[in-house]
Amino acid sequence: MTPASEPSTAPARRSIPLWIQILIWLGLIGLLAVLLLGILRSEHPILRVGSKVRDFTLSFYDGYGYQGAGQVHLADLRGKVILVNFWASWCQPCADEAADLETAWRAYQPGGRVVFLGVDYVDTEPEARAYLQKYTVSYPTGPDLGTLISQIFNRNLGVPETYVIDQQGVLRSIQIGPFASAADIQAVVDPLLAGK
Repeated sequence: MTPASEPSTAPARRSIPLWIQILIWLGLIGLLAVLLLGILRSEHPILRVGSKVRDFTLSFYDGYGYQGAGQVHLADLRGKVILVNFWASWCQPCADEAADLETAWRAYQPGGRVVFLGVDYVDTEPEARAYLQKYTVSYPTGPDLGTLISQIFNRNLGVPETYVIDQQGVLRSIQIGPFASAADIQAVVDPLLAGK
């Protein structure tokens, strides 16, 4: 018998099925995504009451601009109290507070000292526009393109989330979840107008 014809004593290698390999790669990619998110959040810590709010630009939906403009920079609103409300058409708690936000906006709008900014979070424009019409929203509103604005606030516990910024650009109030009434909104905004 020649050496080539001797039976091999090494066990045959079994290959890992393709579906298991795919699952392993997906798990590794998921782990890397979680690590990257942690690094990004550590670079942009959660915005807290008393923190200066970094400038951002909100581009508006047609018909929902501010003073006829198609977009606004937060820095251009210095000297006004700004209420930033994150919402989405698929969010039932957002719908629950929509009428209260609109009532408060209409009360403040004539004075020009308060600006509401509606920021549509992870939504599609047709559904967002239907929501705006259904709840007769009239304050300036636009999409959070690429979630760039929500990343500044770095909370994202779920919509609705509302942030009230004072005349100097400092965050003064955070409301996670819906406001219970227009009076609750006014109880946050009025002291800032009074300089308290």
